[in-house]
Amino acid sequence: MKSCFTLKSNITSIAIGGFDGMHLAHQELFRRLDEGGGIVVIETGYANLTPKKNRAKYSSYPLFYYPLDDIKHLTPPQFVALLNEEFPKLEKIVVGFDFKFGVNASGSIAILKSLFSGVVEVVNEFFFGEIAVHSRVIRDFISTGDIPKANQFLGKNYTINGLHVKGQGLGKKQFVPTINIECEEFLVPSSGIYATFSRVDEVRYKSVTFIGHRVSTDGKYAIETHILENDLKEINSHIEIEFIEKIRENQKYDDMEQLKLQILDDIEVTKRILL
Repeated sequence: MKSCFTLKSNITSIAIGGFDGMHLAHQELFRRLDEGGGIVVIETGYANLTPKKNRAKYSSYPLFYYPLDDIKHLTPPQFVALLNEEFPKLEKIVVGFDFKFGVNASGSIAILKSLFSGVVEVVNEFFFGEIAVHSRVIRDFISTGDIPKANQFLGKNYTINGLHVKGQGLGKKQFVPTINIECEEFLVPSSGIYATFSRVDEVRYKSVTFIGHRVSTDGKYAIETHILENDLKEINSHIEIEFIEKIRENQKYDDMEQLKLQILDDIEVTKRILL
């Protein structure tokens, strides 16, 4: 249910956490919120699965950010007092099983329950199959190129976005045209070739994406995506890439004709994956 409450003064329940990833375990906390729910994000500055500007798209509840540096000095009673002051109608707090708060993480769930007069609901560790869902686990999957597993744990396809930048210019001339992007905030998957969807000017296209050093040409690191079956003449500065599956590792080709044939084969493999 989409909340119509965006002011702190109207919020009646909150979920508290870092929420990098907005993944299945996080969504389990959000499900415990009522219609007047809100999400309190403790912002560390190190989120790279779902950077701050992207989190709102994965929940209907309003998000309220608290930089860790601004609150880490608060004692547990001071932290709860802050919540009561800023959310005067607060009746319920939802946290994960391992929640800690206050200076030096000195506040436990038992302490939270003793300090807060409303309901404290604790959500048990969430599992997908036999593996607990945590952001660090998802980061490992992405870093090693296990995109299907990462997507399962996220509950959505892993997506990065960045600015369109000028490439080396060889793609359109010698191989296939590509869109190069510069991505700074997100965790980028491991080097290799991926079946992807790319969103350009709000349109979602099937695509094949290269990540890594261009060892067969100029040796520079790049993220570049080829749009399948569409020759885009105008390209917006903002590109979004949605990862589905890793096709293969990056390889060096001394013969440019071999490289071109490999690229064409990658395109055919991608088409089969994205049917």
